[in-house]
Amino acid sequence: MTTLSSEPATVTAPPDAVVEIDGTAATAAPRPGQCLRTFIREQGHFGVKKGCDAGDCGACSVLVDGAPVHSCVFPAHQAVGHAVTTVTGLSDGELHPVAADFVAAQGFQCGFCTAGMVVTASTFGPADLDDLPRKLKGNLCRCTGYRAVEDAVRGVVNVRSEPGRPPVGQSVAAPASVRVVTGTEPFTLDLALPGLLHAKLLRSPHPHARIRSMDVTAALRVPGVVTVLTADDSPDVLFSTGRHENRLDDIDDTRVFDTVVRFVGQRVAAVIAESVTAAEAGCRAIAVDYEVLPAVVDPERARDPQAPAVHADKDPATCRMIDGRGNVAAEVHSEIGSVESGFADAAVIVEQVWTTPRVQHAHLETHGSVGWRAPDGRLVVRTSSQVPFLVRDELCRIFGVDRRDLRVLTTRVGGGFGAKQELLTEDVVLLGMLKTGRPVQLEFTRSEQFVGAPSRHPMRIGVRMGATADGDITAIAVDVLSNTGAYGNHAIGVMFHGCNESLTVYHCPNKKVDAAAVYTHTPPAGAFRGYGLGQVILAVEGALDEVCRRLDLDPYEVRRRNVVRPGEPMLSTTPEPHDVRYGSHGADECLDLVRSAMHRGNGVSPPPGPHWRVGTGMAMSMIDTIPPRGHFADASVTAEADGSYTVRVGTAEFGNGTATVHTQIAASVLGVGVGRVRLVPSDTDAVEHDTGAYGSTGVVVAGHAVLRAAEDLRTRMMVATGPTAGLVGRGRDDGSGRSIAFNVQGFRVAVDVRTGEVRILQSVQAADAGFVMNPVQCRGQVEGGVAQAVGTVLYEDMRVDPGDGRVLTTTLREYHIPQFADVPRTEVLFAATSDALGPFGAKSMSESPYNPVAPALVNAIADATGVRFTSLPLTWDRIWAGLRAAGVAEAAQPGTLGP
Repeated sequence: MTTLSSEPATVTAPPDAVVEIDGTAATAAPRPGQCLRTFIREQGHFGVKKGCDAGDCGACSVLVDGAPVHSCVFPAHQAVGHAVTTVTGLSDGELHPVAADFVAAQGFQCGFCTAGMVVTASTFGPADLDDLPRKLKGNLCRCTGYRAVEDAVRGVVNVRSEPGRPPVGQSVAAPASVRVVTGTEPFTLDLALPGLLHAKLLRSPHPHARIRSMDVTAALRVPGVVTVLTADDSPDVLFSTGRHENRLDDIDDTRVFDTVVRFVGQRVAAVIAESVTAAEAGCRAIAVDYEVLPAVVDPERARDPQAPAVHADKDPATCRMIDGRGNVAAEVHSEIGSVESGFADAAVIVEQVWTTPRVQHAHLETHGSVGWRAPDGRLVVRTSSQVPFLVRDELCRIFGVDRRDLRVLTTRVGGGFGAKQELLTEDVVLLGMLKTGRPVQLEFTRSEQFVGAPSRHPMRIGVRMGATADGDITAIAVDVLSNTGAYGNHAIGVMFHGCNESLTVYHCPNKKVDAAAVYTHTPPAGAFRGYGLGQVILAVEGALDEVCRRLDLDPYEVRRRNVVRPGEPMLSTTPEPHDVRYGSHGADECLDLVRSAMHRGNGVSPPPGPHWRVGTGMAMSMIDTIPPRGHFADASVTAEADGSYTVRVGTAEFGNGTATVHTQIAASVLGVGVGRVRLVPSDTDAVEHDTGAYGSTGVVVAGHAVLRAAEDLRTRMMVATGPTAGLVGRGRDDGSGRSIAFNVQGFRVAVDVRTGEVRILQSVQAADAGFVMNPVQCRGQVEGGVAQAVGTVLYEDMRVDPGDGRVLTTTLREYHIPQFADVPRTEVLFAATSDALGPFGAKSMSESPYNPVAPALVNAIADATGVRFTSLPLTWDRIWAGLRAAGVAEAAQPGTLGP
């Protein structure tokens, strides 16, 4: 069988060189130096996933003679003569008890890590349940926050449905649950294609250079290399890797391959070969003559008129940037009322400057695409994307392909968090297909995710806030500098959105925004969960917390006093369309829920000793439930002859839970169980259009489309005089019912003032989610958002060289996304609201849980230590240094503490 092999074809295994996989002898022998994961996947066992190539994430975990190993670092030859069991083999014949527990607990979201989790947990005995932080340290999850994983391992049942009740509102299981926990649910690259070629990218070693010449002769002589793609082979068409419904929302400053490189890691050429090994060798053989140009890495310096220009060769009017020679991609300067008048009326004024670093999305499935030509001659691209329809449309524009001749689809996507709202691999795959006439695959390594894929925008946020003695906010002014990196994908949207709801949430009549997104010769930034709100809310909520401390006021009551109310205009200084309405308003209830829970406590005591200081902190955030400027979704529901129903919808499932909710919606409208509903998602052949799964729109936009399609089918069936099989209901939503949602987070922490260690003793979040379609699934969204944000505050720092902008953090081990032991068990509470605009009264709740976490945690640390930290991440050493600088007596000198 020809598989998605990364290497040349294997040879038939002699009898004494057999590896047994899931009870069956492999048909080939491992090659020298081959890892077990690659060998297993070559044999067609796709339940074993690739997440890191370094033994860090555990997605590739298998059993070798019953012992768990990370197959990406386990030499394949060591498995000769041994029995290898994958997650699929565990459930051979019937569902393994641990796999069944993961179904019952809803122990996953995107599911990419789940195969490895199930394999590892299958080896646990009763005693291991008392040591889960250590036992699960080798298995990472970026989606769940680990509570659902712990529930699964402990046998907790979270999935429940009551007969006779509509499925909406119940914690029904995800439709793909059994397939996910057995490794049989396909992700992007889990398929076998005859004649598959592999692409690898040659990347720039310079932050800024012009390519004078490129010699690919030696590369073409490498055995297995089929062709090399350069700027000479690609269309000279400018586009943006960032995708939105209106493509003019983003700056056209990117080419498939450019003759000028603008950051270390930018792609220069692609080698297409019979194997990954050959493609990598081909990349090493390419000779490039660069003219090295001056570079600017510091965003503050980038605004200097004398700084090297990142896009001096572009026409700003054509690209929609402000001035390519000035490195300003976008800016806004606006004021409502008079902030100076507001500051004059203030009893207290707080002024602070906050900095936030790059944060990697770290979804466990890296960026990847595979493409082929279908029997009917059409081009097909299967990709790990949140926006397949937008990818199709831009590929057609770049390459001059008719939309009818290109199909783009996604299977289950292994996490995204906004990173897969980009076009990063699909153009190279399509170009390779067009040139070779054969199937082509491009898959990023984990290191390429760090050096070549977008991260969260690093920002510097200055905030000035004034308030009366009673806590009424009289003025807010923010000064935001966003580093968009070498390209402007999402530069405009992140800047505007970050400054919008972070200020709109409070009804202060005097607001001012000065914001700019600037180019630097560093890796591009992009869409990230919260879309700029996480950075600016950190500063605004931190300043408000300081106002409360200086005035000795209750932070809950101050927010209640100032939060925007129905009937009041939502005043923002950014030029966002003011079409948001109050579909419901749950801020007060969220504040009450968190305050009550924090007062009640959770029974966790701080560590003993006077060097541990305990503090509490909270913060609030608001989000518009749908992005502005248009978000569209089409759906259809078909009655089948066997009494089942097929739902077709364009949005993608990547841990956001839309597959479950869409099934619940259709089943509820049609009066059947979810088992009679089949879903066909995220395929440009399925429906007319879908803007994509971003901005938390899978429920409120695509869900509305499914609701209307099911209602349309129900009406058609009621009036039909003959057989109903084959009847189709259709629905569409344009995202015009934009509402608001609130989230409030509370923390209790202990800080060791000798070392800077932070321990989270209590975590509570209240969510204004409207009608909760699937409680356990929505709880998981909140828990995952909290865990990701905890990582942002305490651990994650994607470091770049201050000299040339080169990324220094290139592995998960160096980066430290939260492990099981790092994440608190968050108490999740839902406000009893029902939104007038959302389907069944639901609101979006994928992005918003992330936004209030960082300021709440920073505020709690300030309460514990008396020191206000304004630069993330707050690693132990930074807290220790800050405490020493502030004169906290117990802060010890390095090396003076005992074991």
